[in-house]
Amino acid sequence: MPAGGIPITLTINGTQRQLAVQPWTTLLDLLREEMQLTGTKKGCDHGQCGACTVLLDGQRINSCLALAVTKDGAEITTIEGLAGADGNLHPVQEAFVEHDAFQCGYCTPGQICSAVGLLREGHAQNADEIRELMSGNICRCGAYPNIVAAIEQVRQDGGAA
Repeated sequence: MPAGGIPITLTINGTQRQLAVQPWTTLLDLLREEMQLTGTKKGCDHGQCGACTVLLDGQRINSCLALAVTKDGAEITTIEGLAGADGNLHPVQEAFVEHDAFQCGYCTPGQICSAVGLLREGHAQNADEIRELMSGNICRCGAYPNIVAAIEQVRQDGGAA
């Protein structure tokens, strides 16, 4: 093993990175501490709150439960990578703003990443299914009705990309 850690390659928000990672480093800690991508939040650090949700190859995951070394070759999208290169917000980000789907904002990056993944999965066909499939993302402020409304709007508009 190299002195600096195990070499891995990740594509993070569209940029390929060559990294040396200690085997115990979580994807969350790598993103926040090494890559300075602090939009992804550390909440419970046990996979129970969803604040750390990012997209791994387009699928939503709790980054606090994923060891970075096991994700070699993966594509990671964080909240910082959702907006377009032109600065335009992702449709889910726009809907969260429009529906005031946040209060303190701590859970918002994980909620948005989870919503993007949920919409890509295509399983939610109504507000009840959105609520069920977003149940792994906790909002201590209780902005759930607005979060569901934002996701439902994007789902109805077909903006899941």
